[in-house]
Amino acid sequence: MLVVFTLAYLAVTVAIGLWAARRVHDSRDYVLAGRSLPLYMAAATVFATWFGAETVLSVSATFTRDGLSGIPADPFGATFCLVFVALFFARAFYRLDLLTIGDFYRRRYGKPVEVATSLAIAVTYLGWTSAQLTALGLVFSVLSGGAISLETGIYLGAAIVLAYTILGGLWAVALTDMVQAVVILVGLVLVAWLVGDMAGGAERVVAAAAEAGKFRLFPEGGLAEWLAFVAAWLTLAVGSIPQQDVFQRVTSARDERTAVRACLLGGGVYFAFAFVPMFIAYAALVIDPGYGTLFAGEDAREIQRILPALVLERTPLWAQVLFFGALLSAILSTASGALIAPTSLVAENVIRPFAPRLGDRQFLLLLRVVLVAFTFAALLFAVNSKSTMYEMVQNAYKVTLVSCLVPLAAGLYWKRASYSGAVLSFALGLAAWLIAEGVAPEATVPPQLVGLAFSLFGMIAGSMVPARTGRRHA
Repeated sequence: MLVVFTLAYLAVTVAIGLWAARRVHDSRDYVLAGRSLPLYMAAATVFATWFGAETVLSVSATFTRDGLSGIPADPFGATFCLVFVALFFARAFYRLDLLTIGDFYRRRYGKPVEVATSLAIAVTYLGWTSAQLTALGLVFSVLSGGAISLETGIYLGAAIVLAYTILGGLWAVALTDMVQAVVILVGLVLVAWLVGDMAGGAERVVAAAAEAGKFRLFPEGGLAEWLAFVAAWLTLAVGSIPQQDVFQRVTSARDERTAVRACLLGGGVYFAFAFVPMFIAYAALVIDPGYGTLFAGEDAREIQRILPALVLERTPLWAQVLFFGALLSAILSTASGALIAPTSLVAENVIRPFAPRLGDRQFLLLLRVVLVAFTFAALLFAVNSKSTMYEMVQNAYKVTLVSCLVPLAAGLYWKRASYSGAVLSFALGLAAWLIAEGVAPEATVPPQLVGLAFSLFGMIAGSMVPARTGRRHA
């Protein structure tokens, strides 16, 4: 019966996505939903896109194992990112009236910087999208009792997400996000209430977590531990700012004020509800400490089975339907947005500059072709990765942190930022990070902090050269 409900929900989701295709008349509709989303839809897309598989399955399991000090990136860094974007970037993004964030790099620095940064940003979505596809594979594997392998489930999940995203674009994402946000909120709250009662009450779960030291936020130890903590927080807090999905959520709102409010509202709801899966996961250990054996598995992804295993083994059918409905909603909403974002960047800022006479109808076709190609690439990444979803997301944002953040912030807030500065910032930051990762990944100073420092140095040094060479593309 649970499988029947799951299939029915997936069919409804695909149907909404196909219906959304009626609203797509040009590339602007496909990429930005016509810049017409009201507050409730814009906030829902912010929340539903951010609240993904890693929040429900991976962050909750990591909290159960390591406590709050083990998850500085999500939800703390992720929430800070949305607030920071709302306060310092949303109005600027909206006023630029651009199709992608790559367009900003072209307008501010020139075509070479546009192509390089767009490729770097697009590559980061491999990890983000793969995390969602891995989660879909895990869900299908669990629901089938192991009859569907994780790998087969990943293939099946990719096909479903592609089916409802390819025609409707961001309109499909926005409309399905509204439904999925409601399912997430209602489903997880009711399941948390049930599981908390099974564990002897919410007070007992909270007391057990506190006694085990799970609420200790800051790390114990010396400089190395603190730098690792700060680096993990920074990676998501600011490394996710130069991302196309963030840019799309802001610029798809119907006006500037709505863009700011949607980021704040979506971020606030996200932060509050990110703790619900953590509560459920720790309640699972209180109910049955045997779930802790999953932490000892050779495959790091095994810890992500705590919640699905608890719900399937110990809750009634109605709770299973609500939980897996909420879980699928979280995964699908994030996965669809994670496909549209890099598709837009590659088509608009990597391919289109070399085909300037491409008409809008041909560009729409190009967007859909790139969407299929990127889905296939993310599929291969997901099948071959052994990392947890939390680790996939963190690793993805290291790239934009060290290569694209400084050129973006300097381009908006430093008039002297130049083409030379942007090139040096991108190249030095990326090169320093890659070298540090290869030579000393466990050094006291984390590689992404090394890359960020070199990126900042490159921007300052490059922008201080004489104006006739350093600012010709500004």
